Amino acid sequence: MSPLFLFLSFVALLSALGVVLAKNPVHSVLFLILTFFTLSGHYLLLNAQFLAAVNIIVYAGAIMVLFLFVIMFLNLNEETEPHKPALAKFAAAIAGGSLLLILVAALRNVNPAGYDPANFDSQIGMVDKLGMVLFKDYALPFELASILLLAAMVGSVMLGKRETGERNF
Repeated sequence: MSPLFLFLSFVALLSALGVVLAKNPVHSVLFLILTFFTLSGHYLLLNAQFLAAVNIIVYAGAIMVLFLFVIMFLNLNEETEPHKPALAKFAAAIAGGSLLLILVAALRNVNPAGYDPANFDSQIGMVDKLGMVLFKDYALPFELASILLLAAMVGSVMLGKRETGERNF
């Protein structure tokens, strides 16, 4: 394993913990942006430059700006946070432990394949290969997803459209 991979993994794990453990929601969003950048670094190590660029542009850019806007709009802080009873914290710990147990049981017998230089394809993560797979093998799911997104856009425009004389608070 390369030292860059180990460094990126270490920073990704620390920043993911920072997302969960941060008291301030804005700090949590900033830790999540750092996590996305480290994951993009992993994509670059895997020679998937397009995925790295899309991850930074879409997730670290657009979605995080939306999250930050919503957090600042709602004015979330520790004082307005309702007190959670001990039973809810206990139930959350049980649910998290159960999820960990299921993941360990599911991944117990997995044997990851090692690196084989004879069969390695250095062009596997490039845009042209991704486009060929997307438009050949997955053309129907791609078109169905585009129709679903179009319907969601039309629905949001129709819901947000005001009629003349209508008052929204």
